[in-house]
Amino acid sequence: MFKRLFSTIVGAGIGFAITALPAYAADDIEAKAQMCDACHGQNGVPADPKTIPIIWGQQQSYLVKQLRDYRNGERDNPIMSPIAKGLAQEDLRKIAAYLAAKSWPVSRATAASVSPPSGIAQCQPCHQPNFEGGPPAPRLAGLSYEYLVATMRDFATEERGNNGDMPKFMQALSDRERDAMARYLSAL
Repeated sequence: MFKRLFSTIVGAGIGFAITALPAYAADDIEAKAQMCDACHGQNGVPADPKTIPIIWGQQQSYLVKQLRDYRNGERDNPIMSPIAKGLAQEDLRKIAAYLAAKSWPVSRATAASVSPPSGIAQCQPCHQPNFEGGPPAPRLAGLSYEYLVATMRDFATEERGNNGDMPKFMQALSDRERDAMARYLSAL
């Protein structure tokens, strides 16, 4: 009887440990991802949407790429670069998956009722017809006008160069065309 009781207790302990490890690992990633909340928002809405993008519900492959680029210096930001460098390599994908699994915050803006601006069709092969993104491109629909226009300008001036195609696309557009695109995308 003692042997059976001991086996049951040991078996239950091992079973608990096996089920607790993935839960602990998920909690660990959740805890690490919570540091993003200070800027990107606890509810997915950034503290300053004009300068900080929405990352909840963003494309996982895009989030991984940006974290890696901040980590290796291909993209520089005084806040994001040190954070990314402080994360373990294996956590980058896990954090990106955690954030991508969140729901995109509900937009208060009404959908654009105007015709799509000229030139925006060149964005659809990567960002998808509804601009909700797809590997490897991020969602653009619903990001703030200010963030979008600043990012487009940074690509056009090659201040941001961690994408080989974007500078060429943005340089081919006038300021006015980029402005119209940013207004349209932010209202989606």
